[in-house]
Amino acid sequence: MKALSTRPTPQRAAVQEALARCQDFVSAQVLHALLTSDGRRVGLTTVYRALHELEAAGGVDVIGDGDGGRLYRRRPAEGHRHYLICRSCGRSRPVEAEAVERWAERVAREAGYATVEHTVELSGVCPRCHRPQDGAAPLPAQA
Repeated sequence: MKALSTRPTPQRAAVQEALARCQDFVSAQVLHALLTSDGRRVGLTTVYRALHELEAAGGVDVIGDGDGGRLYRRRPAEGHRHYLICRSCGRSRPVEAEAVERWAERVAREAGYATVEHTVELSGVCPRCHRPQDGAAPLPAQA
């Protein structure tokens, strides 16, 4: 992770601590609500700014929320990951994606590009949300 370009503040530290407690991707608004419910005095603009700085420094993974917004999850020390995200409940889990990484590197190399970044989003319905309720038949597999 690259160093943050701005000076650390108690508010930015609070955003990082709150994000570290989240197991799944969260929006800036949800993160702000967590902070204020903990009694922290952090403005929503500060949350957005801290998340933007973390993204620039490689400290968070970012995905789209399907409505044009962004969701954030603390990036593990070993770096960039890909996730499978439940469209129903929002749970996420990291997935092995070495083939995706090799493909992205090959495409960039063949095109002569350097420092290429990529985003791959996988979504579905997790086993908990897919489980039939009240004896209903399982959902059919989607093509």
